[in-house]
Amino acid sequence: MTVPAAVPVFSARGLTKVYGSGSAEVRALVDVDLDICRGEFVVLLGASGSGKSTLLNILGGLDTPTRGELRFADHLLTGVNEAELTRYRREHVGFVFQFYNLIPSLTVHENVALVTDIASHPMPIDEALSWVGLSERRDHFPSQLSGGEQQRVAIARAIVKQPEVLLCDEPTGALDYSTGKRVLEVIAKVNAELGTTAVVITHNVAIAAMADRVMRLADGRVADVQANPQKKTPAELSW
Repeated sequence: MTVPAAVPVFSARGLTKVYGSGSAEVRALVDVDLDICRGEFVVLLGASGSGKSTLLNILGGLDTPTRGELRFADHLLTGVNEAELTRYRREHVGFVFQFYNLIPSLTVHENVALVTDIASHPMPIDEALSWVGLSERRDHFPSQLSGGEQQRVAIARAIVKQPEVLLCDEPTGALDYSTGKRVLEVIAKVNAELGTTAVVITHNVAIAAMADRVMRLADGRVADVQANPQKKTPAELSW
């Protein structure tokens, strides 16, 4: 029996991002080639300034490369206008950042509901809250939640529109050990059970153990890519 080839959701060739010019030039990414397959859990690992966030922002359509080519499925993302990038972000990508960016004057339910107004096929809001274990907190305000709970609201907000890709930039960076594990459990569950491709930035080597593949960046380049045949669950992580 022939095993079907993995389907790339992202394919990048020669991605380069340069800020400034002359003596002030900063090469944030240099000739990055990568393929990320549908349903994968990929960790981008590297020190501060290695290019992780720049790469994630380009994958998410928040930034554009100076040169190179990026495809999402069969769609070319490089060279398109801002309206097309906005449509791409709205229809295909969910973002989770280190800081939660919740609106303080809105309840949990209302913060998540904001996204459904721009989504084509959103899941019910209460279903998204159930996914992250916050059904009973739906009418609370962000100030009434712990940091971990606020981050789980941010994840619910990201997944309620049922994106194909979940991009996470240091999602546990502002959280303690046990709270961070709970957040990682949610991200892993979304990846495994919804089939959402997850790309997670971290500087924490231990978190990389839960990935299908780990891409290490250094000085704007992909220094190493390793498959992880014995991936761990968040509960098995120790850092």
